[in-house]
Amino acid sequence: MNYIFDVGNVLVDYRPKKYLGSLFSDGELVEKLYTLVFGSPEWLEMDKGLLSFNNATEIFCSREPQYQKEIRTLMKHVNRIFDPIEETIDLLPKIKEAGHSLYYLSNIQFEVRDYLLKTHDFFTMFDGGVFSCDINHIKPSPEIYRHLLKKYSLNPADCIFFDDMKENVTAAEKENIKSILFTTPDCISEFI
Repeated sequence: MNYIFDVGNVLVDYRPKKYLGSLFSDGELVEKLYTLVFGSPEWLEMDKGLLSFNNATEIFCSREPQYQKEIRTLMKHVNRIFDPIEETIDLLPKIKEAGHSLYYLSNIQFEVRDYLLKTHDFFTMFDGGVFSCDINHIKPSPEIYRHLLKKYSLNPADCIFFDDMKENVTAAEKENIKSILFTTPDCISEFI
């Protein structure tokens, strides 16, 4: 069996509002910055690999110049969002020991991809994977699932996919990949 994992909120935490709250005490500012940055079309363009981190930062700053300092601070330290979810990470060796393969499939930007691969050695357990920035497609687009299957010659019937977003799970199911909506690491345990 091939186990395919989303990265954000499955392998590592991705909670932008919590991160913003650690930087700024003003709740109204947190909401404003969340919408401006993480809720922006530019954030998705970065995930697609079509917009650089620096260019996006300049766009955010030009859009809301009164928050330039705060925008630059949050963008400078954005990698602080991504702490490993240890309960999930602890399951990876058990999956490998049971004779299964591991793959990742994630919407992610070049800078974040590089940071995660450099910082978290659990990625060495994976047999491969696809980051959206490398192929200019993001979930739930069918192309990203098809790319992963084709790249590694995977039969969808031999795959199980874990993602925290319902629309991504639904899209994977349309590609005949058994898919589980990730809520806690326990939902993985029952398939090992």
